[in-house]
Amino acid sequence: MKRYLMLASLMAATGISTAFAAEDIKAPLLDEHNANIGQVTVSEIPSGVILRVEAQHLTPGWHGMHFHEQAECKGPDFKSSGAHVHTADKVVHGVRNAKANDSGDLPNLYAHKDGSATVEVFSPLVSLTPGKNSRPALLDSDGSALVIHAQPDDYQSQPIGGSGDRVACASLASNEGK
Repeated sequence: MKRYLMLASLMAATGISTAFAAEDIKAPLLDEHNANIGQVTVSEIPSGVILRVEAQHLTPGWHGMHFHEQAECKGPDFKSSGAHVHTADKVVHGVRNAKANDSGDLPNLYAHKDGSATVEVFSPLVSLTPGKNSRPALLDSDGSALVIHAQPDDYQSQPIGGSGDRVACASLASNEGK
């Protein structure tokens, strides 16, 4: 609870709001059988994005989460979502790594004993729409995906922090024309 209050205070002090605007991207979170197990919402803010994940039916415990480079969520393994979002030719994973340049890195997600999880996190490593800054855009020409992994990310090991299999995926693509 203290961490949440500290984050809420930091967000208020920097003008970050958890209220979602009309241009937010919302996508269903799918499991390996293409069943809807939750929702993902991504909101752009001046210094990055706010990601909200609401999930059910996950294995209890910690799970790595990453933004992946394509808006493809074909189960059962979600390999169609590609690698992590990045701008470098040689990607170094992990926020605990001094040479990290992996823009898809996110904090871990915790699923309760009943398999439910709700989290809201801030990422300063990406933007939602192209052309706003030098950060990679989640809504570029081929979109992106949020992928949840079977194990927690250790924030250091290569290439994905030891987070293992991809167990859930949300395709993030522009709502234009829908």
